[in-house]
Amino acid sequence: MPSRQIVERQPRMLDFRVEYRDRNVDVVLEDSCTVGEIKQILENELQVPLSKMLLKGWKTGDVEDSTVLKSLHLPKNNSLYVLTPDLPPPSSSSNVGALQESLNQNFMLIITHREVQREYNLNFSGSSTIQEVKRNVYDLTSIPVRHQLWEGWPTSATDDSMCLAESGLSYPCHRLTVGRRSSPTQTREQSEEQSTDVHMVSDSDGDDFEDAPEFGVDDGEVFGMASSALRKSPMMPENAENEGDALLQFTAEFSSRYGDCHPVFFIGSLEAAFQEAFYVKARDRKLLAIYLHHDESVLTNVFCSQMLCAESIVSYLSQNFITWAWDLTKDANRARFLTMCNRHFGSVVAQTIRTQKTDQFPLFLIIMGKRSSNEVLNVIQGNTTVDELMMRLMAAMEIFTAQQQEDIKDEDEREARENVKREQDEAYRLSLEADRAKREAHEREMAEQVRLEQIRKEQEEEREAIRLSLEQALPPEPKEDAEPVSKLRIRTPSGEFLERRFLASNKLQIVFDFVASKGFPWDEFKLLSTFPRRDITQLDPNKSLLEVKLFPQETLFLEAKE
Repeated sequence: MPSRQIVERQPRMLDFRVEYRDRNVDVVLEDSCTVGEIKQILENELQVPLSKMLLKGWKTGDVEDSTVLKSLHLPKNNSLYVLTPDLPPPSSSSNVGALQESLNQNFMLIITHREVQREYNLNFSGSSTIQEVKRNVYDLTSIPVRHQLWEGWPTSATDDSMCLAESGLSYPCHRLTVGRRSSPTQTREQSEEQSTDVHMVSDSDGDDFEDAPEFGVDDGEVFGMASSALRKSPMMPENAENEGDALLQFTAEFSSRYGDCHPVFFIGSLEAAFQEAFYVKARDRKLLAIYLHHDESVLTNVFCSQMLCAESIVSYLSQNFITWAWDLTKDANRARFLTMCNRHFGSVVAQTIRTQKTDQFPLFLIIMGKRSSNEVLNVIQGNTTVDELMMRLMAAMEIFTAQQQEDIKDEDEREARENVKREQDEAYRLSLEADRAKREAHEREMAEQVRLEQIRKEQEEEREAIRLSLEQALPPEPKEDAEPVSKLRIRTPSGEFLERRFLASNKLQIVFDFVASKGFPWDEFKLLSTFPRRDITQLDPNKSLLEVKLFPQETLFLEAKE
């Protein structure tokens, strides 16, 4: 049985953008790291003791410091925030610049609806008023502003017209609780007397819709709707600047509606989801699951709450799929997705989605990346069960796994060929470098020989010029019968003899010049006498031959200096 090759996967890197008061810190870690390691990095960056730090914003709720990031099934990009309830807030500044900075900050209000035990995460700018917050809560909970009973507002928030930056809210996150007053006609003073924990009871200032009579008429009936109907925030903003921002709101609203146990939706464009799923090594590829939401379908709530958020489905998707989502409720978003669909999957798939009726939504598209195109393996409609959904996901995985094995084999063979080619190219390159080095060394050697030959030639020419100059400058040789004459016989290192007559009055330098004119410069050769042995070149060259006792005749010999 052939041995199975063990391939080590590259670690997955996660990006975290962490907010703390007026600062943002970017942290990049492997998914094998723990939550505590993020806190250690933040401790150094923010100068906040680890023991005083609460790291919030996890999709799964609060986590332990020892929790491994991989177990949380996080997307590549994540947003968190740090709370420090045990540390005093930074000292407030009364100048206009500090106030303006607070007005530009965003506050996250975590508002719990007491009666239904539901939590909303709402973002407001610091310039928003308390009244605006209450009206937004009315849209979510159907509790009119005059019937809202609040807990958690700071004692300094005494007026609904006050902006959030001046109200004393904790930054960047503040928790509040809202409920419905037990009696629509109950006054704010009575409510405060009955509950000492309540900091503020909403009034009806500026609420144009709340002037209707309250003779037992249900608030919903005033607006012509059932009192139990809740106004939902849209899953996705219309005409969002980029798909990443739209997916951020989608994920937040999905968590608000259906809880934190849901698939990890990829935050980014559809093209980026393709890159993450398909354009990596064959061993790391995944299927792409596209969830198409529609708020007006009667199947949506059941599909999301009972099937898409089932633990088995969430776990299977997290391990084997990149999950991307889009909301088709708004016409603009629907048109935008159909354009993307036509570009990436072709007109047939786009037409299939276009012709789906509202009650057939939501849809689940299973996409497999192929060499030439992206193939839609399956289109799952909302009228399914958990078991059927799991079976269809597993069937898609079987097709994908078979294709992946072929791709891995092709990739391994291609890499093997490329490795052989790289080795051959490297060997050829090294051979060329060796030949070039050898050629350059030979050229350097030849150039050095030419240089040395040129130097030698120049030196010989210089010596010859000096020799000729000395030869021409010698006085004429005196005749034999001239008086007084010194006859010198000089033996060369080769055994030859140089003979010449000099006047006894001639200086010793003339003898040196004569010897040099014959090719034996006195700085390279010593002129020695035999009996007694003397080094004539050590004598004063300005003395006469008579003075140095080289008269009337003498035999000398030349010896090279060491």
